[in-house]
Amino acid sequence: MALPAVPGSNLPISLSCSYSLPFHFPILHLAPFSIPISISSFKSRATRRASVSLPATALPPSTTSRNTFVCFSSLSDMDGTAGPTLFPLHRCKTLHLVRHAQGIHNVEGEKDHKAYLSQELFDAHVTPLGWQQVDSLRKHVHASGLAKRIELVIASPLLRTMQTAVGVFGGKEYADGMEAPPLMVAKAGNSDHPAISSIDCPPFVAVELCREHLGVHPCDKRRSITEYRPLFPAIDFSLIESDEDILWKADVREANEELGARGVKFINWLLTRKEKEIAVVTHSGFLFHTLSNFGNDCHSVVKEEISKHFANCELRSIVIVDRCMQGSDSSTTNYPGKIPRGPDPPSEVVDENQKEKVVPNSSA
Repeated sequence: MALPAVPGSNLPISLSCSYSLPFHFPILHLAPFSIPISISSFKSRATRRASVSLPATALPPSTTSRNTFVCFSSLSDMDGTAGPTLFPLHRCKTLHLVRHAQGIHNVEGEKDHKAYLSQELFDAHVTPLGWQQVDSLRKHVHASGLAKRIELVIASPLLRTMQTAVGVFGGKEYADGMEAPPLMVAKAGNSDHPAISSIDCPPFVAVELCREHLGVHPCDKRRSITEYRPLFPAIDFSLIESDEDILWKADVREANEELGARGVKFINWLLTRKEKEIAVVTHSGFLFHTLSNFGNDCHSVVKEEISKHFANCELRSIVIVDRCMQGSDSSTTNYPGKIPRGPDPPSEVVDENQKEKVVPNSSA
């Protein structure tokens, strides 16, 4: 199932786990995929290096020309537990992952699973209860100070995810005469919600890579970008290559392995972004099958925190570590020292130099 190419998405990713950072966030770990894995010849008791080769059918065309390699560290074979690990702060990014608020398909699917096949649920929108969930999460991100830290909001280009994204992370109510266009116009997507301003909030970008399972279910099919732009004027749709939804197929449902591989590609792409704190508003299936690839080398409690299913409008904050230097971030907080410059040899260096100056005893 073809997906559009995203700049930098062919890059490998290396992730690890630690609680040594000043955040109580789980840190993504790579777990073995449910696809072929070739282990390199070197294997120590504490660390293993692995190459994960994704079959061509599991990846978009832009990645099939070469294998995607992922390296990771496993638990120590001696004690079976993972200890704390240190990483440079500029090699880390914080992701605030959000599943969309309750949609009409969630309600109907709970009653009868066959409802997911109904054309009436095409591009399912948020329910009135879902908007209450959005308001509750919005209060939380402002009360916690999270709203001031997020530098970018990424949303899957479907009604329910974009409604959730702008409702939680957008500005206040939009008023006529404001200089900036609204993030969402009034009553967009079969809602009674007022328009939402794009002032005093981070930029919003729609990205196809973080869509839900593709195919078969009409609720997961998007409208044309031409239809979305008037409803969400301040969302950036420039990364979406096709106006019409060419990814969704009526008779083919994307396999779990394909969805997980697409999620890893999305994580790789995030590492190429300059922003350090990013909110991602997406879907239950995408989150579960993406995050299930991580955490097998963590404590079981951490693994559970990473990969369990999301509730509607649930937010979880995690840290991704660019251990293999796939991004190009440089530190904004490190300081070189020696300004002004002066002698400052470490004591152990002085000790070694002193030993070298001592002349051994000799007989005359």
